[in-house]
Amino acid sequence: MEKIIIAVDAMGGDNAPGCVIEGVVTALKAYEDISVRLFGDEARIKKELEGSFFDADRLEIIHSEEEITMHDEPMMAVRRKLKSSMVMGLMDVKEKRAHAFVSAGSTGALFLGGMAYVRLVKGIDRPALAPVLPGLKKPFLLIDSGANADCQPKYLMQFGLMGSVYMNKVMGVEKPNVGLVNIGAEEEKGNKLHKEAYQLMKNQSVYAFGGNCEARDIQVGDFDVVATDGFTGNVILKYAEGLTKVLFKQIKSGVMETLRGKMGGVMLKPVFGKIKDKMNPDEYGGAPLLGLDGAVVKAHGSSNGYAFSRAIFQARKMVLGDIVGTIKKGLNDIQEG
Repeated sequence: MEKIIIAVDAMGGDNAPGCVIEGVVTALKAYEDISVRLFGDEARIKKELEGSFFDADRLEIIHSEEEITMHDEPMMAVRRKLKSSMVMGLMDVKEKRAHAFVSAGSTGALFLGGMAYVRLVKGIDRPALAPVLPGLKKPFLLIDSGANADCQPKYLMQFGLMGSVYMNKVMGVEKPNVGLVNIGAEEEKGNKLHKEAYQLMKNQSVYAFGGNCEARDIQVGDFDVVATDGFTGNVILKYAEGLTKVLFKQIKSGVMETLRGKMGGVMLKPVFGKIKDKMNPDEYGGAPLLGLDGAVVKAHGSSNGYAFSRAIFQARKMVLGDIVGTIKKGLNDIQEG
């Protein structure tokens, strides 16, 4: 395959453009098969690049006159700021100048801009944010994590397909097991939405549906993909993040209370370090926006350079795995079935 061209929004995120550019330089050094089209304030980008060593032939800077900020109303921003780094990057994917787009900017603007410019895969009703999260046994995909607060049963069935394709093609899971987040494991549990979604997911044969997944089993069970509406998914995501912080603080507080605890803490420091690394969201870089007719990755708004380089790695893997093409084929198989 020829070079994978990745469009990058240099101006999106809390730490832009510095950490974005650091991530781009790291990615260019790590992956020789990519080139980057970097959109943003050309003067600021060149200043940040001073002193960096990389293959300049694989980096193109495209000046953008506007910037979409977190304070902009997403719909108005993507309609009016056509010369912004985000919209220009999305247009790069639409017009096939780039294979993928990565941004740490406004989630709402990226979601709406993706639908407006990159457009949906034919047969997909709504795109979904799908972060990979650490679990007790293995990582898992949470889809949707906040893009669609209100869902229909067919959306959840489609989320299962998109999540299964991603875990297979990007994360290397041979046959991902898909679960539907619900208040009980039994088939008859849940409200009308979940009961109807269960039947749709159960009766298709394109991906492996493992049944309902209770909240307590999301991170400790055997599911590779957990499908849910965006409202519930966002609550799960934010609660998990908060709980992780509390647990680490409680452990640290308990260790420091006594001399015995401090001595034990010194001995267990390497163990705690490994656990912290395993729970580090920077390893996954961000969340793919699945369902669009192109590879789009939403990096964490607070991404450091390493995290952003991992988001670029995700985009590269999505292109190599032909995520969009595989989703299209899966949809055709479901419709024929």
